[in-house]
Order: sequence, then C-alpha cells, then structure tokens
Amino acid sequence: MPAPWRICCNKKSKSKTGKAEMDDMADTSDKMQMKKEITLLNGVSLIVGNMIGSGIFVSPRGVLMYSASYGLSLIIWALGGMFSLFGALCYAELGTSIVKSGASYAYILEAFGAFVAFIRLWSSLLIIEPTTQAVIAITFANYIVQPIFPHCEPPYDAVRLIAAACICSLTFINCVNVKWGTRVQDVFTYAKVMALILVIAVGLYKIGKGETENLKAPFKGSATDPGMIALALYSALFSYSGWDTLNYVTEEMKNPERNLPLSIAISMPIVTIIYLMTNIAYYVVLDMSALLTSDAVAVTFGSETLSYAKWIIPIAVAMSCYSGLNSSIIAASRLFYVGAREGHLPDSLSLIHIKCFTPVPALLFNGLMTLLYLLVEDVFLLINYYCFNYWLFVGLSIAGLIYLRYTQPHRPRPIKVSK
Repeated sequence: MPAPWRICCNKKSKSKTGKAEMDDMADTSDKMQMKKEITLLNGVSLIVGNMIGSGIFVSPRGVLMYSASYGLSLIIWALGGMFSLFGALCYAELGTSIVKSGASYAYILEAFGAFVAFIRLWSSLLIIEPTTQAVIAITFANYIVQPIFPHCEPPYDAVRLIAAACICSLTFINCVNVKWGTRVQDVFTYAKVMALILVIAVGLYKIGKGETENLKAPFKGSATDPGMIALALYSALFSYSGWDTLNYVTEEMKNPERNLPLSIAISMPIVTIIYLMTNIAYYVVLDMSALLTSDAVAVTFGSETLSYAKWIIPIAVAMSCYSGLNSSIIAASRLFYVGAREGHLPDSLSLIHIKCFTPVPALLFNGLMTLLYLLVEDVFLLINYYCFNYWLFVGLSIAGLIYLRYTQPHRPRPIKVSK
C-alpha cells in the first residue's frame, strides 16, 4: 500500500523565480531523507549528553556494591574508560568508512550480512534501547521526587508516572523538529557538566582541607570473585555507554568524515576525567554505608555539602537525565528507522514526516517500548540486561572492522586505528 508521506515527498513546488522545483525533502532518487543538520558542536553535545546521563548518578552505588572498596572501584571506572575509548576509536573508523546511520547494526550488516544484523536489531528493539531509556527516565523521576520525600521511599507509582511523562515529552519534541531535539541537548548538556564541575570542586576543596579519611586503606575489603568484579564493570560500562551516539545519526551530520571522529576525540577525554573526579568527590564526602544505601547519590552528596544550595543538585541531575534520555531517543529512533529501511522491521517505521523531517513512527514505537519497561521494578537488573547485550554487539562490530580490513582492503578509510 503506498505510503502517503512518501507520495507527498515527490510534490513539485514553485520557487520565487516561478520555476518548478522538486520539494527539497526529496533527493535525486525520489527517496525522502532527513536533513544534514547536526554540527560538530551538536555532535559533542550528543555524545557527552548521552554518556553523562543517569549512569554517574546511579552506577557509583552499583560499582561500589560489587567491588566492595573505593580503590578497586576507581580502577574499574578507569578500565571502563579505557574499554570505551578503544570502542570509540574503532567506531570512528567504521563510521567514516561506512557512512550510514544505525551504528553497530549498519556495520554488522555490512560485514556479516542480514541474518546477524537482524539479530542485532531485534536485541536493540527488545532489550538494549528500551532498558537504558527506562533506567534514565526512572532516575530522572527519582531525583525529581527525592526532595519531596527526603526521609522515606518515594511512592512507586509517582516515580513511574513522572518517568512516563518524561519519555512522552521528549518523544513529542523529537517528533516535531530535529533542531528542537538538538537545542534541548545542547542546553541540558551544558547544565549537567556545570553541575558535575560543582561536585568536583567541592570534592577538591575537601581534599585541600585534608578531609581524606574515607580514602585511607582504599583497597581494604576489595572483592576477589571474578563474577562480582564483572558486575562492577558492567555498572561502570553502563555509565560510559553513549560514545556511539553519533554513529546512529551519521546520515544527518554535516561533513561526517571530519566531524564524527573529531566529536569522539573531544568527548571521550572530557567524560572520563569528569567521571573519575566525580567519584573521588563522592568518596571523599560520603562513607561507604551512605553510598550503598542511597538511591540518589548526588542528592545525598549535596545534602552533606551544599547546605541551603542543596536544591541545585536534584535539579541538575534531573536535567542531566533529561538530556541523556533525549540523545538516547534520537539514536534509537534512527536505528529502528534504518532497520525498517533495510526490511528488518515493518515498512511503516521507515516513514518520515514531510514537514518535520523526523521519523515519527520510529520515535513513537521507541517510546512505547520504553514505557513497557517501566513496569520492571529492579533498576540494576535492567542495567545488567542492557550491558551484556550492548557490549556483545559492540564486540561483534569491532570484529567486523577487522574482517572488513581483510576482505575489503581498498575501501576508503579516512580514519584508521593503528595495529
């Protein structure tokens, strides 16, 4: 059945000079495309905004719970940064040699064919994308509600309803206009970085005063069970996920051969340094029992250190989560759009609105899947589901990079990771 949105994209319009022109939403092959509107600054904001989502405010508890010591937890945070940097460099090569949206799905499709890519797509559809977005939305809601219920557990229904409202509002924004979504991303990313700089500054001030009792004997009681260490690394890697955000929207980037690797090169050091310094600040101010019993570590930190200005932290964290969820929604909707375009999802998900230039059906589908995952009560269970599947396919994409080097040695590679 012909899709009315696709039919409309072939309309002719009159220019100011009176000449008939094809509507600028159609390309030379009469296929509708999204505009190239994502700049280098937008790219850095998308990556930093997605990486610094809810993870740094949720995962410190998970990393510390499984590692059982401050020293080992900091090593695990550093290892997470190294893993992510290696993955990001490989994705920079893949993204500049395979200039398609869809990230690992597009790369696996190119390297290993449709069957493996189909599995990757449906894993994202059923597990990876909705779980990470549900975690971010729930964290957003927890931080909004926390100041109202400072001494007791916030109502479960209230948290879930606020999380649902967050998902729905961002889905609407991204349905209306790509620029609305990127502007939200830029503003909220600046706000969250400033909030984390405030946390780091307080921690450095405490260290300068010599308040380092919590960091004495940092490796005492460290976990030795490989399974526990792996779970701690899962939690850290959850916080670092998001460095592949731009690879999902490569087709919408201006000059992707330059801006994609440059965005990654700028973003990764910023995020890694911020994460390590933020965790040190947490550890200086809060003892282990306070960290392990807090569902909102940054709010507890603010209550201990900022006195009357403690309200800044919940607002900043909520803004951070809002930004992280926004970039995740942008990336996931493009993944489903590309998958439908390749025939691995219903054709309706590949439609683009003729006026807004946004993949509205893919956005709505992504929002619905995320709302369903709000019914899961255990946030850390969601994180473990997400991390295993996400990193499995990251590894497969990197294997695809190696495979393509041998099978297609003459493919143009503007960026190449050295052997």
